[in-house]
Formats: sequence, structure tokens, C-alpha cells
Amino acid sequence: MQRIWEDHRLTFIAVGLLIVGLMLSAYVVPEEEQVVIVRTGEPVGTVNTPDGEKGPGFYLRRPFFDRVVRIERRLLDLEMSNQEVLSNDQQRLLVDAYARFRITDPVRMVERAGSTDGVRAALEPILNSVLRQELGRRTFQAMLTAERGSALQNVRANLDRQAAQYGAEVVDVQITRTDLPEAPLQSAFTRMESDRQREARTIRAQGGRDARIIRAEADAEAARIYAESFGKDASFYDFYRAMQSYDATFSGENGDAESSIILSPDNEYLQQFRGRR
Repeated sequence: MQRIWEDHRLTFIAVGLLIVGLMLSAYVVPEEEQVVIVRTGEPVGTVNTPDGEKGPGFYLRRPFFDRVVRIERRLLDLEMSNQEVLSNDQQRLLVDAYARFRITDPVRMVERAGSTDGVRAALEPILNSVLRQELGRRTFQAMLTAERGSALQNVRANLDRQAAQYGAEVVDVQITRTDLPEAPLQSAFTRMESDRQREARTIRAQGGRDARIIRAEADAEAARIYAESFGKDASFYDFYRAMQSYDATFSGENGDAESSIILSPDNEYLQQFRGRR
């Protein structure tokens, strides 16, 4: 073994250096990535880009000189959460939104932003500003109608124009939530509750008025019927009124008499007890 090493030492060293160099220079580009080769701070080549000639696969670079910058070809997300926006009707709204974009010019992206995180950092304040401007032209109620779609189209177009300078293309912008802040929301709920209570009181008052009218009309109709009936038989009317008087006089509260009444059998008040003569 020692003799083999002495005889082929230079060969083993050369093979080892070749393997290390191959490991340092080789790289693989998958289908979902695009690559920009940067040498001494300047882009010198691309792989698997939209307009490039090289597709995904196995490639070599100059070790220690070339740097491989990997960039997603798939859609990337840009999110905006809990941003306060003032609408045209002076409503303060809490807005959650997101944008989807892709890198279409990776060389420009590397030159202007350095990485996809740099693109996000550059586009986030732009999205915030464009969204504020667009929603500031519309009322809160308008954002709950079909007008919301045209507003988002304008936001996407304005954001896309700004994103082009970073080698990105904005394909979609959506608002996931548009709410009133907690304090104004509670105030709105309190106002709605007061309105419903006032409406309920009005309805109850109208119902009480209608009930009194109906009872009065019913009492008047009953009195008319009684008057017509009693007018046909005066003696029956005297009998009916006497029975009502006896019931009110001789039956105490809850039907239990608590006092005694002594009357002469000839008393006129007891005439109906004695019968007609």
C-alpha cells in the first residue's frame, strides 16, 4: 500500500483536487428555479429564465469567482396586515390585503433588489401607498359592492408599474378583510341597538294605541247590543242588573264573604230573590 501511494501519489492528489473542484463548480437548476450567475458583483449569465436559452439541468461555474443566485419561478406572495386606511366618507378602516407576483427579469432583480426578499421589502410600502390612495377615493359602502373589483384592478396596475423596475410582474391583488376599528365598530353596534330599541318602543306604542281603539270599539258595540236587547225586555234588564248587584254585594274577595248583611224579607233590594208578583 505504501509503495502504491509513493508510485501514484501525484495521480491521487490530482484526482482529489478534481473531485473537490467539481463539487465546488457543479450546480443543479430544477424546473421551479431560475439562476443568475454573478461574477465580481456583475451578472454574467442566466439559466432557466423566461427568455433564456438554457433550461433546467446540470451546470458548472467558476469556483471562488462565480456566485449562483437562485430565484423562484413560481408565484410569490406579498402580504399587508392591519393597515389603517381612511375612506372617502372619513371612515377609518382596518385592511388586510395581499399581492401575487413573479420575477420576470431576474438580472434586473439582482441588480436592483439583490433577492426576492429585497423585492418584497421594496414593494410592501408601494402596495400600502397605492391601496391607501385607491381606497381613499371610495366610501366604505362602495367597498362592499362590485366597485371593489375595479378598485383592485387599479391597485394591481399601479403596483405592477412600480414592480417592473425590480424585474417583477404583479399578477393579482386581493383584499381579504375590510373592517372598522374596534372602537368605532362598538359605537356603530351601540347606535344600531339604540335604533332598534327606539323602533321597538314605537311599535309597542302603536300597538297599545290600536288595542285601546279596538277595545273601545268592542265596548261600544257590546253596549249597543246590550241596549237593544234590554230595550226589548225591561224586566229582564232589571233582573240582569240585580244579579250583577247581588254578585258584587254578597260575594267577597276570592268568593269568601267576610261580613254579614241583615235585611228584612220585604226589602225592595231583595225583590228578585222573591220572584215576580
